[in-house]
Amino acid sequence: MATQQINFTKKTIQELPEAAKGKRDQYQDTRTKALRLEVTDKGKKTYKVYRKMNGRPIRYTIGDVQDWSIENARAKAEEVSALISKGINPNVEKQRVKAEITFGDMFKDYMERYSKKHKRSWKYDEREVNKFLKHWFSRKLSSIHRDEVLRLHDKIAADNGMYQANRLLERIRAIYNKAIEWGWQGSNPAQGIKKFKEKSRDRFIKPSELPFFFEALNEEENETACDYLLMSLYTGARKSNVLSMRWTEIDFQQSEWRIPETKNGEPLTIALSNEALDILNRRQRKTNQKWVFHSDKTDGHLADPKKAWKRILTNATIKFWQAHEHIAPLIQEAIKQTDNIKYDQSLYAAIETLAKKKKFELPTGLMDIRIHDLRRTLGSFQAAAGANQYIIGKSLGHKSQQATAVYARLDLDPVRESVQLASSAISSAGNGGRNG
Repeated sequence: MATQQINFTKKTIQELPEAAKGKRDQYQDTRTKALRLEVTDKGKKTYKVYRKMNGRPIRYTIGDVQDWSIENARAKAEEVSALISKGINPNVEKQRVKAEITFGDMFKDYMERYSKKHKRSWKYDEREVNKFLKHWFSRKLSSIHRDEVLRLHDKIAADNGMYQANRLLERIRAIYNKAIEWGWQGSNPAQGIKKFKEKSRDRFIKPSELPFFFEALNEEENETACDYLLMSLYTGARKSNVLSMRWTEIDFQQSEWRIPETKNGEPLTIALSNEALDILNRRQRKTNQKWVFHSDKTDGHLADPKKAWKRILTNATIKFWQAHEHIAPLIQEAIKQTDNIKYDQSLYAAIETLAKKKKFELPTGLMDIRIHDLRRTLGSFQAAAGANQYIIGKSLGHKSQQATAVYARLDLDPVRESVQLASSAISSAGNGGRNG
């Protein structure tokens, strides 16, 4: 029987009859030419790929129709067809993966064939797997068992937190899933392991904490890092977007910042408050680089300023402690013992040691604040100024099904007003002094 051309739909495939006894019927998808469907005399239906390479036919089995949706089968056929176009025999590639492969080699394949091509966060895959799973690289995939993954999940949670443990578990599961999809005959050791329940984070800089934070910012020597942190605070933009901010994205006349691509893959226009514009105007007078926050070490933009951030939080926390009457004497004693009046890590450590010795429990202060919490701080001040959830969501670039219709109707004016009110409140609280 000649190959018949039909449009593959769930209904047409279901209605295909069994082949004659001892025969196999072949059907070609009208939408994806390389995709075929084989039907046996027992009614078994299998997706396949048929292409020619150097004049010779290549037949590749995708899988049973019960295991593959039509769209996934089409996507797989396109992937296999692309390999054949490059002169790569997918069956040879499949056999290579079927052979016992190490976790390290599989991870390389995962990065090159999938992560770097399809994930904007591929750098995190590369960093985290190399950091936590390098001891598995020389081991065969089949030698890593479920109990090992479970123990590692528990250990990472204890050492690095539940969030980190859950993300690593997801990466292990994804790597094994791709290995199976690409022909490895084994089981996924991460399958069935439950993630730890994560608590949504609600930390932001409180109005009472802002004066200490701003004082510490003013005393920090790394001006670029300080400007970056203030810009993060006044725009509420994500860390990666602020770090990679370019001058070409800034419209000074409209007081807007156009981010070409955000986390959700879409562009975002941010209304710039007067406070944000002051920072930009000051920086523009000092630099002719393409980056607003250029790096002093490379031609690129500023990297995550972890050291400056830690110094600022340490400084702010010591100031926060000293402002409390019942803690201030302890701070003064530590200063005398260390002969150090600079609010740095050494003084912080001395205060902690003295507090432990005296069995005095210190409050956390500002040490638990993360850079991402600056984004939440702007939102909290917007809420305090009376902005509704849709205005806040619009200004922060949130995307949800419930808010989509409302977002479409919002122009930037009410958003700008909300951001300006919040920025002014932040600036007033931070620069007003402890008694202001």
